[in-house]
Amino acid sequence: MPVWSGHPYPLGAAFDGQGTNFALFSEVAERVELVLVDERGTHRAVPLTEVDGFVWHGYLPGVGPGQRYGYRVHGPWAPAMGHRCNPAKLLLDPYARAVDGQIDNHSSLYERNPHGPDPADSAGHTMLGVVTDPYFDWGDDRPPRTAYADSVIYEAHVRGLTRTHPDVPPELRGTYAGLAHPAILEHLTSLGVTAVELMPVHQFVQDGVLQDKGLSNYWGYNTIGFFAPHNAYAAHGSRGQQVAEFKSMVKAMHAAGLEVILDVVYNHTAEGNEKGPTLSFRGIDNASYYRLVDGDFAHYYDTTGTGNSLLMRHPYVLQLIMDSLRYWVTEMHVDGFRFDLAATLARQFHEVDRLSAFFDLIQQDPVISRVKLIAEPWDVGEGGYQVGNFPPLWSEWNGKYRDTVRDFWRTEPGSLGEFASRLTGSSDLYQHNRRRPRASVNFVTAHDGFTLRDLVSYNDKHNEANGEGNRDGESHNRSWNCGTEGDTANPAVLELRARQQRNLLATLLLSQGIPMLSHGDELGRTQRGNNNAYCQDNDISWIDWRLTDEQRDLADFTRRLIRLRAEHPVLRRRRFFRGETATNADQPLPDLVWLLPDAEEMTDEEWQRSDAHCIGVFLNGDAIAEPDRYGRPVVDDSFLLLLNSYWEPVVFRLPDALYGERWTACVDTAEPDGVPDETEYKAATDVTVAARSLMVLSRPTRGIRNPPT
Repeated sequence: MPVWSGHPYPLGAAFDGQGTNFALFSEVAERVELVLVDERGTHRAVPLTEVDGFVWHGYLPGVGPGQRYGYRVHGPWAPAMGHRCNPAKLLLDPYARAVDGQIDNHSSLYERNPHGPDPADSAGHTMLGVVTDPYFDWGDDRPPRTAYADSVIYEAHVRGLTRTHPDVPPELRGTYAGLAHPAILEHLTSLGVTAVELMPVHQFVQDGVLQDKGLSNYWGYNTIGFFAPHNAYAAHGSRGQQVAEFKSMVKAMHAAGLEVILDVVYNHTAEGNEKGPTLSFRGIDNASYYRLVDGDFAHYYDTTGTGNSLLMRHPYVLQLIMDSLRYWVTEMHVDGFRFDLAATLARQFHEVDRLSAFFDLIQQDPVISRVKLIAEPWDVGEGGYQVGNFPPLWSEWNGKYRDTVRDFWRTEPGSLGEFASRLTGSSDLYQHNRRRPRASVNFVTAHDGFTLRDLVSYNDKHNEANGEGNRDGESHNRSWNCGTEGDTANPAVLELRARQQRNLLATLLLSQGIPMLSHGDELGRTQRGNNNAYCQDNDISWIDWRLTDEQRDLADFTRRLIRLRAEHPVLRRRRFFRGETATNADQPLPDLVWLLPDAEEMTDEEWQRSDAHCIGVFLNGDAIAEPDRYGRPVVDDSFLLLLNSYWEPVVFRLPDALYGERWTACVDTAEPDGVPDETEYKAATDVTVAARSLMVLSRPTRGIRNPPT
């Protein structure tokens, strides 16, 4: 087989229509062999003799899409110096665009020889890269580019969302093609969400310990291939076909007006610590890719809780991440990223640095800086909790929002003041560096923790199915079972649980910032009390699409709230409230007023009361004070939010006619369908808000409403 010199860039396997260029970075390598694997499993080793800037490369004419390959890297085995090269290990290309197979946890994948590199060959027990064809007919595909203020995110799992849907053909369930099925798209679009945030779809590894227990790495936070869509989610085989299937899914979602955001795990890899398998990075250039313990290079510095952390100050690690991000935007057409344990990405040394090289690269990159960037703003290292501290370009999962909203609705003492901050966009966290409400991704539940239904059904976690003696998962959940732990037939408890779910959903969708729903919460999905279902690829984690009337009512309630939010800019402001008054209304009022049940304004003393659990909020649609896309001032209807987390009803006096002479009730969570029984109220009259419920009332704008253009 002829081997031409080829080029050191791009890294990975690049097919040009006539042959394939292979390029692999390794600063420590002394010799590199490309291994081609044919249909019969025969291996052919091809030495790569050209090296430029530590990139080993060669061009093979006639080699094209579908070709499987791996690498053997010859170099020093010196763990004390951080080097773990072993040519007995067949290694996956970090830049592989597609991956064939899965590891089988064979002993040859591990270094179990205490005196040197283990001689057992891992070929046949590990994954292989696949050469792919970059061509795809995108047609007239266009990214929706939904404004942050207009966004509603739906966190979903490829398998969990589609695995049991009766209208999705069985062979497509749990796959990219299943996500693109009209039945799934119709549910998402009818719900009104604007973006689907997919849990990890980068190629990940199945953990042998879990497999031995009959479990699996369901969530996928165990990445090994940062360019390859996970092959097990493909309905139409492997050998690179998963790439086209993923692209078809994105194209279908874009056609439906939905953005695709990927949950990405660039903080660590599936190789774990020194006891983990050698699959790729460790055997290629361990000391360049991973953070090692200072003065003890045989061990890994871990701020992720997974065994290793990528070395974010190394230029080739930064290049790997940036190349991967650009690939998913330019070639796969995704619309944004949610970065798992993003604080680790900011650790150039030990501390979390907002001005680290990673953020500098993101800021100046003409491709990545223009898509949605969302941080999970914490890791498990020292000083790792960084909510509110990411750069202005970024949005963040607001963990304080989650905790505070849960506390308010379970009537925790002293929660009202912080609840008010979270409801209005968390300006205390984000305004100090001129960020806007879009910085806060608000959520009450996510994949990690209880589902919404379980949040109101369990006081304690019930993770026995995970095989760890119920020791795993968070023990402090800020949950409340409404009087009975788990399943019950008590109608009073069931009614209260349903109301609490409506309260939490309504709060989420009426808060300033970007709301995020966890898939199935709109349908009352349960995990039977499991708050750490990372290993449950079964009916514990999947949505059960056999819906009861109560579940359909909850979905309809969610739809109405999302539609209400979409129709009214005052519920999704682009800027924080400033205490400003309207200048285009007959009777100017501040943009935001906090009201006591007697319609008097809140005082500092009232904010300090630990037993305060109810409040009224006036949102002035005449004082949005921000122009539309044509530069015209925006006006909207005004709203009153009456929130009561007391265990008894509270009588609210509506404010006087200065605020509005007539009010129309549009939401009442005390009603099973969320629709108020009585809808018309006059100024300065009383409204009874039931125990643990909220009401939303509106009145038309007094300003000049611009006609649509």
